[in-house]
Amino acid sequence: MIEVRQVTKRYGTKTVVDALDFTAKPGQVTGFLGPNGAGKSTTMRMIIGLDAPTSGSVTVNGKRYAEHAAPLHEIGALLEAKSVHPGRSAYSHLWGLAQTNGIPRRRVDEVIELAGLTSVARKRVGAFSLGMGQRLGIAAALLGDPAVVMLDEPVNGLDPEGVLWVRNLLSGLAAEGRTVMLSSHLMSETALIADHLVVIGRGRLLADTSVEALVQEAGIGAGIRVGSDAAERLRQVLAGPGVSVASSADGELEVSGLSAREVGEIANRNNIPLYELSSRAVSLEEAFMELTRDAVEYGKVAA
Repeated sequence: MIEVRQVTKRYGTKTVVDALDFTAKPGQVTGFLGPNGAGKSTTMRMIIGLDAPTSGSVTVNGKRYAEHAAPLHEIGALLEAKSVHPGRSAYSHLWGLAQTNGIPRRRVDEVIELAGLTSVARKRVGAFSLGMGQRLGIAAALLGDPAVVMLDEPVNGLDPEGVLWVRNLLSGLAAEGRTVMLSSHLMSETALIADHLVVIGRGRLLADTSVEALVQEAGIGAGIRVGSDAAERLRQVLAGPGVSVASSADGELEVSGLSAREVGEIANRNNIPLYELSSRAVSLEEAFMELTRDAVEYGKVAA
């Protein structure tokens, strides 16, 4: 479990993380989302002890990272896949990490096979593609068979097969009861993997919820698409306070301010046949953009 309790981090006069409070629980994949500059990287660095909070506390399985005698057995992290000496082989890199935490050599072989790196294990990391580097970083994160796994942009540079591998891997780790925390800018992939979302902006917590709840809330009032051969008459009977009805490019109606059920009931009462009645689906990306639109630090500058 990862527990972030009222954590603030300042660099000089700049507050990067501001009273952040959330928990990543066992048995779940927690999606950690936010715009560029939101404070995600700083928060993850504090979780594994690379930065210290100005105030508040960050614990992994009940202790600060530095208090664990063998931290790789507690939490495995991938923050920067290229943070490996380019002259080392994948095997020597992993074996060096293993020796610092009392991890047996057989575990190195296991994670190399798990990550699909067997054929390149003795090759220098400097010659690795971006995707191969990501696989090595994930192998390193899993080296200690940890109860907590935290990955930053793990599918960056992977091909479709690799993306599917990561998706199944993380879901499987959560199903085993482990804590999985995932930071990504790929909303479509996060929507497929995450059970729980923590969204931050300008260092502050914006949402601590499920994917379904966030999307549902963003979709309220998103609009109903209605098709009828009596569109003009339908427009008239739907009109009312708080209701907006507009014609789409293909002649159908876009209605906001009423639910699909309410539109259907009004049409039925007025004997108006419908050939389409659907709610516009809202994606996680749309929900995220709506939630964070006032928390974007690096936005487009008007000309």
